[in-house]
Amino acid sequence: MPGLEKRLARYPQLYSRIGFTHNYRALSQSEMRFLLENYWSQINLSMNPNDFTDAEAIASIARITNGNFRLLNRLFRQIQRVIKINELNCITAEVVEAARECLVIGTV
Repeated sequence: MPGLEKRLARYPQLYSRIGFTHNYRALSQSEMRFLLENYWSQINLSMNPNDFTDAEAIASIARITNGNFRLLNRLFRQIQRVIKINELNCITAEVVEAARECLVIGTV
């Protein structure tokens, strides 16, 4: 969270208990692809980056998460939810956007 360290500094008792902050690097393209293949298989789908629908969904996910693992995990849980509720059999860019709207995240 941007500005978290500044906000915590307002509370000296809490701030003194935090030793350091760590910025995690974004996932690489290969790490992202590996995780997406696993997420796709968890809902019994196969990911094909050469298929236009899958490629469009992958691009949407990459744009929204920007390589942030935690956000990717949260987004995919919502994607699973949207697919289950709507009884869909593929992940589309529209499904990804619907899932994103369910999350509280910064600007995309």
